Amino acid sequence: MTAAEFEAYVTGRTLTFSEAGQPYGIERYLPDRRVRWSFLDGACKEGRWFPQGERICFVYEDDPMPQCWRFFREPGGLRALFDGGGATELYEAESQGEMLCLGPEVGV
Repeated sequence: MTAAEFEAYVTGRTLTFSEAGQPYGIERYLPDRRVRWSFLDGACKEGRWFPQGERICFVYEDDPMPQCWRFFREPGGLRALFDGGGATELYEAESQGEMLCLGPEVGV
């Protein structure tokens, strides 16, 4: 997908992703290419995405190194291939419910 196709598909949506049929994570795509990601554990991190050649790269608040993916639109939704070390392949999955973001951990 081109950056324009990706942006048109995801903006304003919350997508759940799976890996090998198992829940992997959920991401909310906000205006201005901002995102909110969670590994479905209630911990969320803010970030942004940007195009880099044929890839879509994400940078999150806890890691300045871009994580780049190649996205493909398929009949069942998006397929994403991680472009860097490892062979992670994610698929858009049926929603696992609302995105849960718990507040920051607070000590006593």
